[in-house]
Amino acid sequence: MSQCSYPLTAKACVDVIVTNYAVIDVTPEGLILKEAIPGVTAEDIQKMTAAPLKVASDFKEMEL
Repeated sequence: MSQCSYPLTAKACVDVIVTNYAVIDVTPEGLILKEAIPGVTAEDIQKMTAAPLKVASDFKEMEL
């Protein structure tokens, strides 16, 4: 999917994306993968995500 299928209400208003698998920061430099659930790697998250992700230097496993 290269575009949003939902109606847009505001442009550039999201700072963080939280999913069942990961926490991703939205920055001017791109999407930064910060955390993932235990047992899921950064590579796994990228395979699930159409947008390119940069892995944070302090990327870590979430504490559940």
